[in-house]
Amino acid sequence: MKSTLMVVEIVLAFLLVGSILLQQRGTSLGGAFGGEGNVYRSRRGAERVLFRATIVIALIFVGVAIAVLFV
Repeated sequence: MKSTLMVVEIVLAFLLVGSILLQQRGTSLGGAFGGEGNVYRSRRGAERVLFRATIVIALIFVGVAIAVLFV
């Protein structure tokens, strides 16, 4: 059971890194360091789905990491 949870955790880690990197695709280097001018803009369409999926993946990742500790 523990090895299965470890594999799930590794897969979730790759998914989380990928979803975070996909969010930075449309910005320049200055945007990655907070130099973007339009700070107060709303997310739309696929950007919103990717943002929410990142949150869900992160929550599942934390849950699995805690589960590995107690199994």
